[in-house]
Amino acid sequence: MNVSEVERREHYLNVNYGIRSWLLTTDHKRIAWLYLLSVTLFFFIGGFFATLIRLELLTPQGDLVQAETYNKLFTMHGVTMIFFFLIPSIPAVLGNFLVPMMIGARDLAFPRLNLASWYIFILGGVFTVMAAAAGGVDTGWTFYTPYSSIYSNTHVVLTVIGIFVTGFSSILTGLNFIVTIHKMRAPGMTWFRLPLFIWAHYATSIIFVLGTPVIAITLVLVALERIFRLGIFDPALGGDPVLFQHLFWFYSHPAVYIMVLPAMGVVSELIACFSRKRVFGYSVVAFASLGIAVIGFLVWGHHMFVSGQSVHAGMIFSLLSFLVAIPSAIKVFNWTATLYKGSISYDAPMLYALGFIGLFTIGGLTGLFLATLGIDVHVHDTYFVIAHFHYIMVGGSVMGYLGGIHFWWPKMTGRRYPEGWARLAALIIFIGFNLTFFPQFVLGYIGMPRRYHVYPPEFQVLNVMSTAGASILAVGYLLPLTYLIWSLRYGTVAGRNPWGARGLEWETPSPPPTENFERTPTVTEGAYAYEKAPEEISTLGRPAHV
Repeated sequence: MNVSEVERREHYLNVNYGIRSWLLTTDHKRIAWLYLLSVTLFFFIGGFFATLIRLELLTPQGDLVQAETYNKLFTMHGVTMIFFFLIPSIPAVLGNFLVPMMIGARDLAFPRLNLASWYIFILGGVFTVMAAAAGGVDTGWTFYTPYSSIYSNTHVVLTVIGIFVTGFSSILTGLNFIVTIHKMRAPGMTWFRLPLFIWAHYATSIIFVLGTPVIAITLVLVALERIFRLGIFDPALGGDPVLFQHLFWFYSHPAVYIMVLPAMGVVSELIACFSRKRVFGYSVVAFASLGIAVIGFLVWGHHMFVSGQSVHAGMIFSLLSFLVAIPSAIKVFNWTATLYKGSISYDAPMLYALGFIGLFTIGGLTGLFLATLGIDVHVHDTYFVIAHFHYIMVGGSVMGYLGGIHFWWPKMTGRRYPEGWARLAALIIFIGFNLTFFPQFVLGYIGMPRRYHVYPPEFQVLNVMSTAGASILAVGYLLPLTYLIWSLRYGTVAGRNPWGARGLEWETPSPPPTENFERTPTVTEGAYAYEKAPEEISTLGRPAHV
């Protein structure tokens, strides 16, 4: 690293950390850091609620909290984790940091709008935390009516306001990404030279823009019925509770892909880098992201097989749910083909990518069980659903998120973390996750319903295993927090491209300057040209790997 880069890094670390400069910044990289701090806080808040849930379930009796408190715990855990961590984590953190650099732009299309989206996110989080501090909400994160709109005596309206406000943050982020990817690509950066990370975020942004208004309006209707007794969802007032389910799941199943599509984009980058190969079937993987986004809007009814919808509708939704598995399977098969005969290195980011593939595959296959009418009727609202959901959301999204954080951490900070500790953390998380959630498949199949804090004694052994796994998982999550913070001060200097990776972001200094590039790059190669020497593909007239 030359003297100018050392001076620039010291300026970045020591001068520009004034609170005012951060709170008023329009630099997409700094906004990504603001989001990183925010979603990390919400992750541990949601984790606190999960800890109390698992401690309660250690014994068959309800001897830690009362039933009403338990209802609030799993509701606040779901609300916090889904709306304030899983949905924003990769797009708002890694997407904000990387999308402009990956396409050769100096910033997002609307920098002030980008900063506004973070403030809106924080405002929504404040409302939700206020609801939790005031006593919480007990409806479940699905807010099923008419209980949520009429009968619950908890802080439904305050929580709904928090989620409603936060939805605008998602919409603005999605709009910003779409415009940026369409209009600000560097010369030569054609659609089929884009990294798959960009394709994944483009597909996610479509869901943000088209789906989020539906859940926002739906929750507003819940609040209006609760305040003014309008009779929208309550049968006693002439409403229809099944209408709420249609509206809620029309967004909330695509929201699953909001959480997992960006992780798929991360995994594509990791698999290519650490196997030193182009992604097999690049164009098919790219279109698979769009296919998931489109088909994802057509499968919401598989959440409603026991709601009273017609058998014919159930059969159609079942078929469509099998159909949406095809583009997901394409990605898994193509990643596997990319690994075949690759020069694989098992660095920490790669371990997270491999963990993602394994856990997501289990989650996806069990999703086919739930898309089958006969099986779904048997396991509906049991711990089988809990296990499936977490294999997708935590096993998939969180593994992808941590893999991405570890991969781009040297670029974000200019420092390396201790590789040995990072590999250990990845292994602990993988073991702890499976010990936590695999027993829940068995629990659900043999009949333990979700959302109950008292259960028959014969279920205790599996619940103890699950709680023990959660303890291991917590250690695994705390380790990266510890050594990543440590690396900010004591980590070795990373250099421009410590992984020998391909992509425009690796041709900028670490951490990147405000304007990203000294001059606008010109792209002459497709993504993932690992068969070429670094100097052959540099777009800025210097080797890509220093």
